[in-house]
Amino acid sequence: MFQFKGQAIKAHNLASQLQIRDQPMIRNSLQSPSTSPAMDPGIWSRLPEELLEHVLSFLPLKSFLTLRSTCKHFNSLPFSPPFVSKHSSATCPFSSFLLLSHPQFCKRVPLYDSTLGRWRNCALSLSLLPPYSIAGSSSVSLLSSSNGLFCFSLPGSSSFLVCNLLAKSSRVIEFPTYPFAFECFTFVSLPFGYIIFMQCSAFASVSTFVYDSRLHLWQKFDGFEPILSGNSHQEGVFVNGSFYFTTQEPFSVACFCLETGKWERLNIDLPRNLTFARLVSDGGLKRYLVGGIGANGISKSIKLWELVEGGNWIEVESLPELMCRKFVSVSYHNYDHVNCFWHQGTLCICCHTWPEILYYKVSRRTWHWLPKCPSLPDKWSCGFRWFSFVPDLYAFV
Repeated sequence: MFQFKGQAIKAHNLASQLQIRDQPMIRNSLQSPSTSPAMDPGIWSRLPEELLEHVLSFLPLKSFLTLRSTCKHFNSLPFSPPFVSKHSSATCPFSSFLLLSHPQFCKRVPLYDSTLGRWRNCALSLSLLPPYSIAGSSSVSLLSSSNGLFCFSLPGSSSFLVCNLLAKSSRVIEFPTYPFAFECFTFVSLPFGYIIFMQCSAFASVSTFVYDSRLHLWQKFDGFEPILSGNSHQEGVFVNGSFYFTTQEPFSVACFCLETGKWERLNIDLPRNLTFARLVSDGGLKRYLVGGIGANGISKSIKLWELVEGGNWIEVESLPELMCRKFVSVSYHNYDHVNCFWHQGTLCICCHTWPEILYYKVSRRTWHWLPKCPSLPDKWSCGFRWFSFVPDLYAFV
């Protein structure tokens, strides 16, 4: 018989808050610890599982994770669809974070709490990765994050590691070809699983590889022109079963359809005088374009557009002049390493060479600079990569 005493006390406090008073067993058993410190295990061991799970579903996620080590039943609850449904609807989610990856941080990733608006004292440690997955690989690197899942590269074994650090679950996915080289890597977590997308230009030919976690299978698509040549650091935007990218000059939008396995350039006119262009999706159906406006590769302004019906781009906002000057100066007019992504109602713009991030709060229509990480060394070099992280216990690998 596993010990229920500690859990029973917590359940008692919680049940009192919920005013559960119509169950005779609970009313007789959930006595105040001061009047009944022993908490008769003979009674609590007979508590119906459905009722116990209902009470547990109201615990904060952090408290529930602590209880998982109590017994096998509690440990299996995160993988029970009925409990997942109850818990996700009864509790508030964790904070959301922006992660900063940089070579000087050495196996740790600082966390910026976007809910509290400050850097956390703790960091995400890569030592939490499964030891067997990184054996013999000295250059593990974080490639992408999506809806609570992380995707790392394991060059030593020519494979990827997808993991949910919160649920302590992971899967190693071997790359189907050699060498282990890829471009335009895009990782998308969806309600039914996740998709890994990339291009490989080995042997003077261009191939597109797609991994679907539902099938545990790679698909290879050949015979393409190098449509995305020069945009190797850009991630795609996934909308309605297709990946969208912007091309190099002359700027256009390219699309890869998963259903047909074909590339095409879309007949959508982009704004004139662009110096760079990046696509962003809000996670739903809205698509935005972030771009610089200028001439000869020099941006005079940075603007934000939204794609509306009819394939037209409508200007939403223009970056204030002082902020624009700063961003243009720190990027050194080299926009190859400018990256954009969506995070909890904000559109983030970051640069490989600068430790701060520029973001736009869509609901307030305001621009902000995120402060530099306080743990960053005084002497830092380029190599900054930012990720959106929204913890999700129920994102399965």
